[in-house]
Amino acid sequence: MENTNKYYAGIDIGGTKIAFGVVDENRKLLISRSIPAGAGRPFEVIVKEMADTVKIVAADAGIGSDRIAGVGIGVPSTVDPKTGRVVFANNLGWRDLDLTGEFRKHWDIPVYLENDADCAALAESMEGPAAGKNVLVITIGTGFGGGLILNGRIFKGGDNSGFEPGHSALVFEGEHCTCGLRGCTEAYTSVTALIRQTREKMEVHRDSLMWRECGGDLEKVDGKTSFCAAKKGDAAAGEVVRDYIEYVSAGIANLVSLFRPQMVIIGGAISAEGDYLLEPLRKSAGSRIYAAGILPMPPLQKARLGNDAGIIGAALLGAVPPSPSVTPAGGGSTAPEMGNAG
Repeated sequence: MENTNKYYAGIDIGGTKIAFGVVDENRKLLISRSIPAGAGRPFEVIVKEMADTVKIVAADAGIGSDRIAGVGIGVPSTVDPKTGRVVFANNLGWRDLDLTGEFRKHWDIPVYLENDADCAALAESMEGPAAGKNVLVITIGTGFGGGLILNGRIFKGGDNSGFEPGHSALVFEGEHCTCGLRGCTEAYTSVTALIRQTREKMEVHRDSLMWRECGGDLEKVDGKTSFCAAKKGDAAAGEVVRDYIEYVSAGIANLVSLFRPQMVIIGGAISAEGDYLLEPLRKSAGSRIYAAGILPMPPLQKARLGNDAGIIGAALLGAVPPSPSVTPAGGGSTAPEMGNAG
């Protein structure tokens, strides 16, 4: 009997890699792959590679490209609600670009575009412990992104242009951010920021185990370097981790005080640290919220779908009914409703 199921492809664009996957009608991720983002290359070259790669991934899953009903793309940027264009992806250097139109030059298929953290929030809110809840999803990687589900819908702001928690001010006139501002939450809480903080501490503490973790090469420092050394008892690494968690907790506490979500979910690369990160984060964030000890800190946990959340959420953009206030137009923002979540 012929298989008539629909399949949806998802693309999750990050600062260092682009992830691809195919999801079936039951929201099951059938296959996933990733390639280097190659930031700095021409936009047109990157988009062509995206279109070519997602077709290859579909074929590897045993699904012909003609059976893909739509492609969803999560991009680390505000998406213009009227035109569906990328407004400003600061970690990629993209500004005012027609991503969906460029993609469709290589594959004439319905294409849906949303902020990457919104895609992750969509996926996490569809089932599991976050289903039916007002939930804040924070994705920590090259940047510090956030998606917020309020009353069954992706929160898009008063003008429907999005939610950028990473670019709220955390430290007055602080570190420069890639967005052009100073003191942004992202400049202290992203993995990029953690790498900078680790290198700075290593320069001061030449005897730290962090040097051994990166093979004595500052260029090889990554988001795991300080955590690995701290777990082995290195004092300098412990200071890096402690300070980093304080920054993250302050950013999260600000958002909790503003929006009072029922659950906070942490995703992205840093979430792999599990309870070594989450336990002190819960305690610190809980002490920083408004009316701490009177109003409860919402449960804070690791993303159920891990790094697959962005892929799955992007793929679902074409499968979940869009908000009537936004027109997908074979490319554009969908801002889906989650009224049927779970």
